[in-house]
Amino acid sequence: MSLGRELRHPIQNDVALTAGLTASMIAAGVREAYRLLDSIDIPLFESTRLRLADVVELANLSSIVGNLLAVGIINSCEGVYERAGAHKYQDLRASPGGSGVEHVEIKVSLETNRPKGHLPKAGYYLACRYVLGDADGVYTRGARGKVVWIWELRFGQLTVQDFAVSNTEGDSGKTAVVSTDGMRKLRQVYFDPAFCPAANVERYLRDYGQ
Repeated sequence: MSLGRELRHPIQNDVALTAGLTASMIAAGVREAYRLLDSIDIPLFESTRLRLADVVELANLSSIVGNLLAVGIINSCEGVYERAGAHKYQDLRASPGGSGVEHVEIKVSLETNRPKGHLPKAGYYLACRYVLGDADGVYTRGARGKVVWIWELRFGQLTVQDFAVSNTEGDSGKTAVVSTDGMRKLRQVYFDPAFCPAANVERYLRDYGQ
């Protein structure tokens, strides 16, 4: 059984993809991530009437999406990348002997939130952003459903200066959020306007679409 989730638009801007990553790898990775999410979400709903988004915190849901996306890319890349292992940087590790291949970190965030980590680290990044719609693929801006739908993928190389670092005393710890300029450096390689949570989609595309 499947919720019928699929990339409804092609991965674009192949010229922006470097470090060994290709459009076909990303597409396969998203499809596999959706398949694996279905394998968790559908039985859970059938037995409890709850979705995965009901039982895990949103930060953990984002981590799950990122891990499954990495698994999908690695399973489809014909040995270009290998898994780094849980909680290790970066998510996609260049296999030994790979020519022109670099490590890639995957960052996932909800809605229009910018991806973040604990420390600013230079390197290649694949940023994935998603919304929560319903099982039929309907998403209402400003509302949250229960089912993950990816609306944007961005890729590029960042420096430590492309992060905004917060280290407020008494806070839960250091965070490094990709800055606005950093997001613009990450080239948009996938976009689904039906799931875009921005209040003004056309303005978003003018400011960030490439």
